[in-house]
Amino acid sequence: MTTTATEPARPAAAAYSTRRQWAVLAVVLAVEIMDLLDATIINVAAPTIRTDLGASFTAVQWFAAGYTLAFAVMLITGGRLGDLVGRRLMFVLGAAGFTLTSVLCAFAQSPEMLITTRVLQGAFGAVMIPQGFGVIKEVFPPERLSAAFGVFGPVIGLAAVCGPIVAGTLIDADLFGTGWRMIFLINLPLGLLAVFGALRFMPATRPAPGERLDVPGTLLMVAAAVLLIYPLVQGRDLGWPLWVFALMVAAVPVLAAFVAYERRRSGSPLIELALFGRRAFTAGLVVITVFFGGLVGLMLVFGLYLQVGLGYTPLHAGLTFAPWAFGIAVGSALAGIWLANRYGRRTVHGGLIITAAGLGWLALSIRAGGAGVSTLDMLPALLVCGVGCGLALAPLFSVILNGVQDHEVGSASGVLNAMQQFGGAAGVAALGTIFFSLLGHTGNFSTVIQWLLLITAGLMAATFALAYALPRQVRPEG
Repeated sequence: MTTTATEPARPAAAAYSTRRQWAVLAVVLAVEIMDLLDATIINVAAPTIRTDLGASFTAVQWFAAGYTLAFAVMLITGGRLGDLVGRRLMFVLGAAGFTLTSVLCAFAQSPEMLITTRVLQGAFGAVMIPQGFGVIKEVFPPERLSAAFGVFGPVIGLAAVCGPIVAGTLIDADLFGTGWRMIFLINLPLGLLAVFGALRFMPATRPAPGERLDVPGTLLMVAAAVLLIYPLVQGRDLGWPLWVFALMVAAVPVLAAFVAYERRRSGSPLIELALFGRRAFTAGLVVITVFFGGLVGLMLVFGLYLQVGLGYTPLHAGLTFAPWAFGIAVGSALAGIWLANRYGRRTVHGGLIITAAGLGWLALSIRAGGAGVSTLDMLPALLVCGVGCGLALAPLFSVILNGVQDHEVGSASGVLNAMQQFGGAAGVAALGTIFFSLLGHTGNFSTVIQWLLLITAGLMAATFALAYALPRQVRPEG
């Protein structure tokens, strides 16, 4: 969710029929599913795409990082655009752009074209996604909001479980000779449903008075992100020349310039800088970055290990991912229904311990099985990893938001979501680089993935320690 400003008066939520309210929810869920699928299916599809397009391993990193990086740097701006010109308009433009760029991804003829279209896809996703939450809050009365948002968990959980399996099935089925391209073409019916459903059911909103787009702030934020991520991904291929490290160092003064500019800006800052004076929030940003960086980066290299290292088919790889995704759904449900409200931060800590233990168990399972390790050998550890991730993830944002003021929740939510995406891009860049570097030295997939699993377990341990700076309980309204 991202920050929204106070808007002119509009019809009360009670003025919308129940049928229209749930139709709007279905439209928003359609784009949420599209975003979730396109953020994760690359873990299964990357090896096939690499072979078909003749891509390098560095390009494979960009297939994933390009999407999440563009989504991260555009997310807060996307929410602000909804305030400036109306949420329905930006939702329709975002969904139409996302659908079009999905088709362009499907017809990519080179790694460079696919990377470019993935970046555009992520940017349109960042315009589309934040509008949905605001529209739901407009059309549902307060007493029914919890029921509306309660649908998100099961639907998105089901999409997470089915996503890798669907990707593997579509690639192996090779429908109409499309191969991996069908994983992007599947967005076409969902995207059209979202566009026409929004035009039919979403209420039109007027721009908020006094809102302005912070173009210089956005450009500075984009520059800082690119200066950090680009050299992390490209450095290995280029032999780590000195200028690569200079770019990473340059990200610091650019970020400082962004902060200085935002402090001087009067009205409608891109980010409320007062948030960074709150220990819980700044600690939460670090926790989010390390947690998602470790897990998202690991998912990409684990998919490569399964298909390139073990020779699994895309469908076999997708089915191997399923216990992890199912475990996340189970862990999230346990935390959301019972544990989070009662134990707060301790639920996060417990989930991190379980995740780290599961990663260690998975490393031992791979070591014992060697080149012949099977999905069945890895299944228990994958399930444990997923349950731990779900337990930690479900209350994490609410725990962090318990450390900010009520009027800061919107802005804080937007920044946390953007940092989640940025952490994923950084994790793909960093862990992908480590994975390919170790592979170049050893040539042994089994040994390398064991090291990556242990490194990720170490990141979970670091997250465990950092989480002590977070509030003890979830935010009262959840």
